[in-house]
Amino acid sequence: MSEPTAEIPAETVQSVDETADQPKTESHDPAVPAAYAAFMREGWGDRTLDVQRHPVADRAAERRAKLVAAFPDDRLVLPAGTFKVRANDTDYRFRPDTAHTYFSGNQTSDAVLVIEDGESVLYARPRSERDTDEFFRDRQYGELWAGRRPSAQEISDSLGIEVRHVQDLPSFDDDRKTRDLTRDEDLARVADELRLVKDEWEIGELQEACDITTLGFEDSVREWDRVREFGERWIEGTFFRRARAMGNDIGYDSICAGGSHATTLHWIDNTGAIEPGKLVLLDMGVEGHNLYTADVTRTLPVDGRFTSLQRELYDLVFAAQQAGIDAVRPGVPFLAAHNAAMKVLAHGLEDMQLLPVSAEEALDPESKVYARWTLHGTSHMLGMDVHDCGRSSADIYPKGDLAEGMVLTVEPGLYFQEDDLLVPEELRGIGIRIEDDILVTADGNRNLSASLPRTSAGVEEWMGSRIGG
Repeated sequence: MSEPTAEIPAETVQSVDETADQPKTESHDPAVPAAYAAFMREGWGDRTLDVQRHPVADRAAERRAKLVAAFPDDRLVLPAGTFKVRANDTDYRFRPDTAHTYFSGNQTSDAVLVIEDGESVLYARPRSERDTDEFFRDRQYGELWAGRRPSAQEISDSLGIEVRHVQDLPSFDDDRKTRDLTRDEDLARVADELRLVKDEWEIGELQEACDITTLGFEDSVREWDRVREFGERWIEGTFFRRARAMGNDIGYDSICAGGSHATTLHWIDNTGAIEPGKLVLLDMGVEGHNLYTADVTRTLPVDGRFTSLQRELYDLVFAAQQAGIDAVRPGVPFLAAHNAAMKVLAHGLEDMQLLPVSAEEALDPESKVYARWTLHGTSHMLGMDVHDCGRSSADIYPKGDLAEGMVLTVEPGLYFQEDDLLVPEELRGIGIRIEDDILVTADGNRNLSASLPRTSAGVEEWMGSRIGG
């Protein structure tokens, strides 16, 4: 069991203390004479927004009730987080903590959800009053610098929760056990486990993310002439444009890996060329406005058609992926997809005479020598995080069984490193992965990313109809 905490989360302390009295400014900002400051505090009209109730509001209340049931006697504290410095006086774009948003719906920075005695209060950082310096001087929170933040009432109306200013967050210095999500492993575990099964609304959010992701892949292929000219960077930028236009962001750093870069599992530099005759592995996903993300991979022939060797390898990976998808259904182990896919790949590697032992011997958990060329697991949970629910109890995930409403990836791959002397030279530098987002249904599964072709013939036809289109 984790030790109880009895203090305000550190990131919230920082945000409250640093901005309670003085706006966040920089040394190069012009001086603000008293006359100018006084003039800036007057003459502004009051503008309120007609806020609609967010579709997650009622769901978030139900989620909080389940969380309370797990810790009925404790005070629960779930911070959203604050800005993180990118360089000097510039911050990364803010993205709230997943659990905070899941249980509150809130996506504003510097907020803290507190649940106590079954009652929930969201301590938030609302927009500043116009009679303060913060309004026109603060680079992080000021309306004239960073844009309009919602008022406390607007947040409350949208999310159906009581909202107070974060400066009023209590110190929690009483004897009650306080669990802070950033420090309490038990609270973090339960919060993740409650997110394992998705409801109908969440599945819709994931489906939308997959659909936009498909459009991002199509954008990239339609600009293939530019891709050939500018390389991996062009694909990264093109996909990001679609993610920002129709979603919130990318769900993770895009992997745009041409040629041998595809053998680096998380190649995110995206600085390489896209060369004729080779393959390009694209692992990309859009994060929707409510923070649910897709995670899709396709390996494409740069010339629009696979060579005979590329096709043979691709079809082997496809067969492994299909075996993995076919294994997904309620009641089977989470690892069923992985085991099914690895069996196909191990036997394929045996047929290629690459294994030092038989496929069955290689598949023995005490051996796994086949993994030299497969490297990673076939699946992970998917949701608001690309690697979702990772703090769950291992007995539930990954060692537990699948249930209806879970969403997982199925993504086997083959990777032959450039300097691997145990494979024929023509294989070296080839990396292939195919990944789709699979919903566990009552009678099996549904591929949420099925609109993007997977077969070698389908990929060729898809590229041929879109290159330059």
